[in-house]
Amino acid sequence: MGKVVGVGGIFFKSKDRDALGKWYHNTLGFSIDPSYGGSHFLQKDAPEKSCTVWGPFKEDTDYFEPSEKAFMLNFIVDDIHECLKQVEQAGGKLVGEPCEDEMGIFAWFMDPEGNKIELWQVK
Repeated sequence: MGKVVGVGGIFFKSKDRDALGKWYHNTLGFSIDPSYGGSHFLQKDAPEKSCTVWGPFKEDTDYFEPSEKAFMLNFIVDDIHECLKQVEQAGGKLVGEPCEDEMGIFAWFMDPEGNKIELWQVK
């Protein structure tokens, strides 16, 4: 099973916190803490050369499309192709094609609540 192995901190509203947490647990291996419905990752578990980015985008960006939300999440993963299979099997909608650059491989999907998620496998 491919897994998320890093992120800085992301907080957002959810229509059904428990259902969305369960979807991420079943799809990408999140360990959900029932006391707050979220998950945490220790930085020591993140791959070498990875980082957490805080990056504001211009208000008129189309990078978050097709999501209508004003944010996008990026998760560091250990096996992007396996994660994409898991997302698709769990009903997530893949967005575009994976691309590779000097930082690694990137791919995108929409989760069940319409949030656009970017996956990153570090080179």
